[in-house]
Amino acid sequence: MNKLLNQLTTRDLAFEILPSFGLSLVMAELYFKFGSFTLECLAFLGTWYVLATVFRWAMPSKE
Repeated sequence: MNKLLNQLTTRDLAFEILPSFGLSLVMAELYFKFGSFTLECLAFLGTWYVLATVFRWAMPSKE
């Protein structure tokens, strides 16, 4: 995990990871009421993955 975090650039963190994390967290708080922590956690992680992919696709890197 530490190796993965060290490979992130500031641009990746600011424009892909944090916005998708924040939006996923808000969506999970507002809409995911499954009555099970495990199901809500899995739904949050899935939402975060999908939104991060959309953000990555919408803002391609300039490398």
